[in-house]
Amino acid sequence: MSAKLLAVFLPCFLTGCVSLDPHYERPRGAVLADDARHNEQEKAANYRDISWQDYVLNTQLRQVVAMALNSSRDLREAVASVKSAHAQYGEQRADLFPTLSAGISGTRSRALTGEGNQTALTNTYSAEGSVSSFELDLFGKNQSLSRQQYETYLGTLEGARSTRLTVLYSTVDYWLQLAADRSNLAIAKETAESARQSLDVTRKRLQNGVDSMVDVASAETTYQSAQADVASYTTSVAQDKNALDLVVGNSVPDNLLPQGIEAIGHALREVPAGVSSDALNNRPDVLQAEHNLKAANASIGAARANFFPSISLTASGGVGSADLSSLFKNGAGIWSFAPSISLPIFKGGYNVSLLNYTKAQKEYYVAVYEKSVQTAFQEVADALARRGTINEQLTSQRNNVAASQTYYHLADLRYQSGVDTYLNALTAQRTLYTARTSLVSVEQAYYQNLNTFYKVMGGGTAREESKLKL
Repeated sequence: MSAKLLAVFLPCFLTGCVSLDPHYERPRGAVLADDARHNEQEKAANYRDISWQDYVLNTQLRQVVAMALNSSRDLREAVASVKSAHAQYGEQRADLFPTLSAGISGTRSRALTGEGNQTALTNTYSAEGSVSSFELDLFGKNQSLSRQQYETYLGTLEGARSTRLTVLYSTVDYWLQLAADRSNLAIAKETAESARQSLDVTRKRLQNGVDSMVDVASAETTYQSAQADVASYTTSVAQDKNALDLVVGNSVPDNLLPQGIEAIGHALREVPAGVSSDALNNRPDVLQAEHNLKAANASIGAARANFFPSISLTASGGVGSADLSSLFKNGAGIWSFAPSISLPIFKGGYNVSLLNYTKAQKEYYVAVYEKSVQTAFQEVADALARRGTINEQLTSQRNNVAASQTYYHLADLRYQSGVDTYLNALTAQRTLYTARTSLVSVEQAYYQNLNTFYKVMGGGTAREESKLKL
């Protein structure tokens, strides 16, 4: 009968019969009602299922992204944190099981026999297996602590996935910034060369009495302004390359660098997008916030368990003999069993304060989770708003560049023919310069919008999960 009772209750003793964790429910109401109208789940693609290799279409950029995911120090730090959290979970989980040890000991002593000064030698040998101070988890304290550490580990894992996505986003962003600044540098150099030629013509026309010093001074200002822009964009290109090398973790070869924003083709894939609550709830940062909330919820259970008695068992059993040679043959059975119970009576308010702290921490992580959800919806809504107008803006800006080129060509012909003043040609040249650099900015914004969408929708995280699991 006792064996049957032991078989029934031993699992309870080891795993805990009672859980004092509060019932967990995912917080609701984090998303405003107005956000529901953006839900386009039927049309939106599941970005989590789109790997970055399918999203990044430019061959050079693909190789740069692959370098970053292999060499990024930020990603290495994140993976190391995951390994540390997993090890800490294993360390905490070990408290759910008894510590078993075995040993052999021997004692040889000489003592008085009690008759005169006669002495006798005594030998004692024993072999024992023991359980040292194993706490029965009757109220689920160790289970709660184990759940807390496990949720912390999962949160760290989601944080690593978020870091991986950020590294990918930053790599693409810096690569696009380098492409845009190289285009701006080329435009500035072309404008500076054109302005130099105009300055030479204006000086000759001054010598022939056709133009005035005002025309020469105007041409000089345009040339010097373009030269200043050349110097500025040269610095920007160098800094963009440094930033790209840092996020990648290695020096990116020149053959993988873009020549200009207009030469990268369809660098990123354009897929339907929309706001889906299911998709955003599975973003790595949102999942990380929820796992942290679950960990805080489990810590409340552990704090509650401190108010209840704790029972510890220390036991050993084995054989003993006066002769080592007969220890395992004719040795006598020896054992000890020392249960203990501890009831908290007074700790100066420690248990109450700890429980209040864990409850406050849960409130904190509820707010963090709700804010992460709201931030996710806001980021996607902003990206959707940008996508709704970027193509129209891009078309208009290209038409503006074409019109500005025609304007400058005609104004320069009129000036060269002596029909018009240099002021109109100068104005047309500046208009064309502004239009071309503005087009570069809009083209960069177009690609950045695609890049942002992939990030805020948790792109590729479903397919990349296995690469971060231990």
